[in-house]
Amino acid sequence: MDKFERNYINGEWVSPSSTATLQVHNPSTREFIASVPDSNADDVDRAVAAARAAQPAWERLPAIQRAGFIRTVAQKLREHKTRLARRISLEQGKILPLAEVEIDFTANYMDYMAEWARRIEGEILNSDRPGETIYLHRRPIGVVAGILPWNFPFFLIARKMAPALVAGNTIVIKSSEETPLNAFDFTELLHECGLPAGVFNLVTGGRTTGAALSAHKDVGLISFTGHVGTGMKIMEAASKNLTRVNLELGGKAPAIVLDDCDLELTANALFNSRVLNTGQVCNAAERVYVQRGIADRLADRVTRLMAETQYGNPLTDPNLHMGPLMNQAGLDKVAALVESAKAQGAQVRTGGRVADRPGFHYEPTVLVGCTDGMDVMTKEIFGPVLPLRVVDSLDEALALANDSEYGLTSSVFTQNLNAAMKAARELRFGETYINREHFEAMQGFHAGRRKSGIGGADGKHGLYEYMETQVVYLQTP
Repeated sequence: MDKFERNYINGEWVSPSSTATLQVHNPSTREFIASVPDSNADDVDRAVAAARAAQPAWERLPAIQRAGFIRTVAQKLREHKTRLARRISLEQGKILPLAEVEIDFTANYMDYMAEWARRIEGEILNSDRPGETIYLHRRPIGVVAGILPWNFPFFLIARKMAPALVAGNTIVIKSSEETPLNAFDFTELLHECGLPAGVFNLVTGGRTTGAALSAHKDVGLISFTGHVGTGMKIMEAASKNLTRVNLELGGKAPAIVLDDCDLELTANALFNSRVLNTGQVCNAAERVYVQRGIADRLADRVTRLMAETQYGNPLTDPNLHMGPLMNQAGLDKVAALVESAKAQGAQVRTGGRVADRPGFHYEPTVLVGCTDGMDVMTKEIFGPVLPLRVVDSLDEALALANDSEYGLTSSVFTQNLNAAMKAARELRFGETYINREHFEAMQGFHAGRRKSGIGGADGKHGLYEYMETQVVYLQTP
């Protein structure tokens, strides 16, 4: 049996109960790569049961021993970086240098989370009663379900697995139906590291699989990264068991550019936001509010950068800025948003068309003359399109930036410290970047507001998302 035809449950590769399959294609060429199981509720039950059975013994291990397994897996990933990066490029379209960065960052993230094994803290609280001491302990939740997206599919395994396992939970991972193959590679290497059976489980599939995990009574936390509509359905399914959810959803990040900015730094940061992973990054700058005095110069600069962008098939051309979009739906969405903006009066400075080549490629695009009512200024693009809207003041920019149903990331470009601090105070987003690109640090806390999600990831606060508290009241004579 082909390795892609099985799930990984209780330390073994097992045949799925379901005979249904999902097809995986190369987005650079649209060519078929492989089929994987579209797992059903029985497959999910088996995986959750294995995780539940393994969890008490895993929790009893000292945290430093749990962390040791995670470090071993991290080192194994580094040893296979080139092969893993090519797999990611094949099924997701990411350029090879970025795919290699994803592998490195994944391994470093696992090492970072392993360091928390000796840093999980409780509290001793003062009591109102004589002779009593109150202890607050942090305990694992139990079984965690990790439901993955396709844009950074390899890293997101670790972002969910590493804190969950350090905290003493076990986990069931559902890979993205678009990019499941890298998860098989990850799991094979993990299996070689001797992780106890049932601690990590992998099931592949689509909506049926995700729905079964989300509604499962033995899952204590569902951690999902992806589309806001899917997040809402997961939250609805989880509500039937009052299961905790951790949701990183969409973004429509504003970038505020003031007249006194460093023009070259700003233009390069905005350019990188739109070509990094072909703009398919939830925290990347998606709308620009540029002060009138520098608007033309900024538009000229980013137009030149976008027009010079090299794109294509990452596995045949190593000298690229970006690859394709993920699928036909993503390509159609980007094209529709640009056409709508053009019909409403926006002007295309460069790009603005589906590329005439195999795969799901869209030309890098700059739109000027954008206004507030345009869909391209309010809906998530998730593609290589940069819309610019001219403003007259910081206050105007802040008001427009905050007028969004999303609240993940934001940025401001200025050399005025007072303006930067005012923006940091008034922007209602989980993250604000000042004079730099939108990309979070593993020791930070990546968390959104409004429809961008619930809870967060990374750092101490991200680790504690995978734990619950127990308060012990100890009365002595």
